[in-house]
Amino acid sequence: MSATRKIDWTAAMHALSADRAKRPAGLLAARGLIAATSAKRRPFVVAGAYDKAAIMSAAIAAARVHQGRTGCAWGEALSVTLKATWALAKAARAAKAH
Repeated sequence: MSATRKIDWTAAMHALSADRAKRPAGLLAARGLIAATSAKRRPFVVAGAYDKAAIMSAAIAAARVHQGRTGCAWGEALSVTLKATWALAKAARAAKAH
C-alpha cells in the first residue's frame, strides 16, 4: 500500500495570510502620534490631491519620535510612520470625497 498525504489547504492558506498580515511594531502608536500632531501641520489632502511634502514631513517627524521610543533603525522607523501617514491621508481624502 502506498502512503498518501493529505494537505488541509484551508489551514495552509490561513497560516500564510496570518504571516503576511502582521502589523509592524509601533504602527498604531505612530498613527496616533501623527493624528494628534497633524492639526498643527499642513493638511494631507489639498483640492482632492495628496500633499506629498506634508505627508513626508509628518512621517519624518513621527519617525524621529518612533526611533527614540523603540530604538529601531531609521529605515524601519520611517517605513512604519510612512505607512501610518499614508493611511491617515487616504482616510482624509475619502472623508472629503463623501
